[in-house]
Amino acid sequence: MTKTVAVLAGDGIGPEIMAEAVKVLETLRASFGLKVTLENALVGGAAIDATGNPLPAETLALAKRADALLLAAVGGPKWEPLEMAQRPEKGLLGLRSELGLFANLRPATLFPELANASTLKPEVVENLDILIVRELTGDIYFGQPRGVRVLENGERQGFNTMLYSESEIERIARVAFESAAKRQGRLCSVDKANVLESTELWREVVTRVGKEYPNVKLTHMYVDNAAMQLVRNPKQFDVMVTGNLFGDILSDLASQLTGSIGMLPSASLDSNNKGMYEPIHGSAPDIAGKQLANPLAMILSVAMMLRYSLKEEKLAVLVEEAVAQVLRDGLRTADIKGDNDTVVKTREMGDAVVAVLRSKL
Repeated sequence: MTKTVAVLAGDGIGPEIMAEAVKVLETLRASFGLKVTLENALVGGAAIDATGNPLPAETLALAKRADALLLAAVGGPKWEPLEMAQRPEKGLLGLRSELGLFANLRPATLFPELANASTLKPEVVENLDILIVRELTGDIYFGQPRGVRVLENGERQGFNTMLYSESEIERIARVAFESAAKRQGRLCSVDKANVLESTELWREVVTRVGKEYPNVKLTHMYVDNAAMQLVRNPKQFDVMVTGNLFGDILSDLASQLTGSIGMLPSASLDSNNKGMYEPIHGSAPDIAGKQLANPLAMILSVAMMLRYSLKEEKLAVLVEEAVAQVLRDGLRTADIKGDNDTVVKTREMGDAVVAVLRSKL
């Protein structure tokens, strides 16, 4: 059965890195029997320029009928003067909300060849393999009320609401426990229960759900300590689960442990494993159009899509092995280069991955 993938290139470096991901998919389709149809649509700033809306109705309709979504990046300074509700990021948040993509999986895995690219000592990060499970459709990003109001004294005041319901916490906790059960059996739940009532409830619910998973060792950690521990001793963690805001921050921090934010993919899943797959980096408008972007996180996002939504585990492994091979061959984009590495452009890195895939025929 042929499945549909919505291709959302977005803004900044998005079209450049998406082109390399599409190359990989086209190669899998032509040479390895992958049955997919790729359909392009606008989102973010590109959609605003074309339609005035960061999430056009046509894009949302495609997203709802597609079997999976592949997103590159949205946003940039060009659209920052717009009202908050009309900015490119609202297209991304709208997709997460409309599709119920509540579970964000962000692996932080260090390829051995990139140990020297990390800002930490190689012995601290070698063999690093962490999975951050971030709740994605609740918390302060979606809580109401929110806005900017004028007080009686004429001063403006910005306000947002951090909130979580028991059911929201329970469902993301189950995703995290199930993930930990398939790995090393260790789960660290990150909160700020000493000062935030919403995360006090978070800790209570996660603890209750944990009783259903006796083979998973559950620990709790305050978010400020978790940030410090990720830098001090990252290998103490196996799976981390946390809310939307804390997960956003901690996963970006974890990315630097692996050498570059340009290496980390992510999956955002609904309850049926339909997902949107994207690199965790932004649109990097300062290097857009220069073929300097690292496409490997985008390509590794393809691997996650193959694994979780398209149920093509063998092809997912094949893509991951191809990425590992080009790194072993010494090819690097500028963000991960070492003293003796060969620096290549975005397109050349994608071509190298495709060449490795074709060598497997």
